[in-house]
Amino acid sequence: MNQTLLVELLTEELPPKALAKLGAAFAAGIANGLKARDFLDDDSVATVYATPRRLAVSITQVRASSPDKSLREKVLPVSVALDADGNPSAPLAKKLAALGVPDLPLDALERAADGKAESFFYTRSVAGSALHTGLQAALEESAAKLPIPKLMSYQRPDGSTVQFVRPAHKLVALHGAEVVPLTLLGLAAGNQTLGHRFLANGAALAIGHAEHYAATLETEGKVIANIGARKEKIRAALLEKAGADQVLMPEPLLDEVSALVEWPVVYECHFEEEFLAVPQECLILTMQTNQKYFALTDAQGKLRSRFLIVSNLATDDARHIIGGNERVVRPRLSDAKFFFEQDKKKTLASRLPQLASVVYHNKLGTQAERSARVVGIATEIAHVLHYDEQLAARGALLSKADLLTDMVGEFPELQGIMGTYYARHDGEPEEVALTATEHYQPRFAGDALPSTRTGTAVALADKLETLVGIWGIGLQPTGEKDPFALRRHALGVLRMLVEKRIDVSLIELLDFAHKRFKGIAGFTDPVLEVRAFMFDRLRGILRERGFTPNEVEAVLTAHLDRVHDVVERLEAVQAFAALPESSSLAAANKRITNILKKTAAPSGEVQESLLQEPAERALYQAIVRVRPEVEAAFARRDFTGTLKTLAQLRDDVDAFFNDVMVMADDAALRNNRLALLASLHLMMNRVADISKLAA
Repeated sequence: MNQTLLVELLTEELPPKALAKLGAAFAAGIANGLKARDFLDDDSVATVYATPRRLAVSITQVRASSPDKSLREKVLPVSVALDADGNPSAPLAKKLAALGVPDLPLDALERAADGKAESFFYTRSVAGSALHTGLQAALEESAAKLPIPKLMSYQRPDGSTVQFVRPAHKLVALHGAEVVPLTLLGLAAGNQTLGHRFLANGAALAIGHAEHYAATLETEGKVIANIGARKEKIRAALLEKAGADQVLMPEPLLDEVSALVEWPVVYECHFEEEFLAVPQECLILTMQTNQKYFALTDAQGKLRSRFLIVSNLATDDARHIIGGNERVVRPRLSDAKFFFEQDKKKTLASRLPQLASVVYHNKLGTQAERSARVVGIATEIAHVLHYDEQLAARGALLSKADLLTDMVGEFPELQGIMGTYYARHDGEPEEVALTATEHYQPRFAGDALPSTRTGTAVALADKLETLVGIWGIGLQPTGEKDPFALRRHALGVLRMLVEKRIDVSLIELLDFAHKRFKGIAGFTDPVLEVRAFMFDRLRGILRERGFTPNEVEAVLTAHLDRVHDVVERLEAVQAFAALPESSSLAAANKRITNILKKTAAPSGEVQESLLQEPAERALYQAIVRVRPEVEAAFARRDFTGTLKTLAQLRDDVDAFFNDVMVMADDAALRNNRLALLASLHLMMNRVADISKLAA
């Protein structure tokens, strides 16, 4: 009979950052093990449960025993199974004995084709197994494969030593209302677990039926067993307590707190207003990282002196809980205030000599040497983009100085952010101060780009230095491994060039970086490889935006160096592809491309006097007619208008290929026709190589 199955392992407190993965792996291992052994229906559903003290899974539609199976086995090839007289051979007798059917007559075997030969096959019925047998194996497999960060060794009451992520105390296994006789980690399965460590009465909690597990734990044990449900309850309670304020609740923090409590309750706490003089990023980070608290800001994003905590205790009088947490956070905030005040006693510029003692990479030198390279690259970028070169150089010079401050030493996540605060305190220009933060941008997909020109120049320089430098010493990404985040750096450069519409040669930018590494032993020129790598990343970006591979290749094939207008070109290609004339012109363009590839490039202008056929004269006149429109549209960056204007040529192009022999015997005629096609090809491909749109 099919019933819901429940398996729960009750333990000491599990590592919170690993809880979600442990719960999912425990459930998946058992469900997959049972499915492989044919105990589940197609519509069986597994539900994962994980709390600080338990891993559990319930699975619907689980069979009490697996069904009998018909097993067809190959015995031996006929040529081996029979002797020369067609009688059963000794190898056949030996094989049948091994299969447990030594007296099986020859006519009980199936003779069937087996590739190019024939073989004997034996089909037998294999009885199904009881659930406890299959579940025992699945449970042991699942426990053995859990992603345990670090194993603990502990002794059971009987003196035996056991290894697991944390000491285990109870095992529950129910098929409907019946206990499944299992063992694991020295525990025998039953139907009893424990509720909340403090809110339940401490007595064993009996689970009457597998389907009642979550409800029984919640109502009688004060435990919300589903980690996702706990997370959403915490989120709702935080929003309710925040009121008109904004609650800062990053998903990783919500996940971790959800793994720390079984019965979440949110309380409001406060700290002294004087701490608000410290940069709020410092206060927020120390509350989130060290205490797992949720900071609050007003509608404008300014930090409030109240914060929220998630407790594992529900009480009518929370004064002791609130007071205890307020006392705990005060020294942390005091440390942040102390670091901030101490750091302000030295300017960022005065810290620069210390960068010479910080190793960047053993093949690429110190942070001081890297900083000098970034300064040089940023200055050249500022020059070609007509930005302020002095600001770019100063911003690049100071961009890494905050790595040497006490605050960043305590909280590495604040690098850049603290540099901006300290640069402002030192009286540096605002663009230079912002560069300390902005040169790291974009730090991840969807992150903001630098808002200033100086920040943009230094952000480009910093990422290009990393890309070229790391690649040049042979540490480019391989497969999924990318320890220096070169993919992220490449995407950052591309996003800035495309989204800020920066009209600059990519090769030129990479060369700015490359020449800064001259004299470094073993360094090889990586410019072309890095450019190809970046264009692979660009293809991915553009496809994510909804452009087809053919559309992307049409633009990137024609323009492999400047990417500032790639989106506009692609939008124009999309609009052109929607025209009825596009397929014919794309096919013609592809034909022209192939013809020109196979012949020497024609020299000189088209000579109108050599145009003999009506179709070639008509095409020439059409080109002369539309060229001013095409050039005017292209000059004003109207790429869509440029391509749509070309659509006027379809009939003349089709007629040309129908009526004119391009490769005429007469060399003068042939070269003139090739020159006509070359001029058409040049005009058609100014926006994109539209031959790539041809099927």
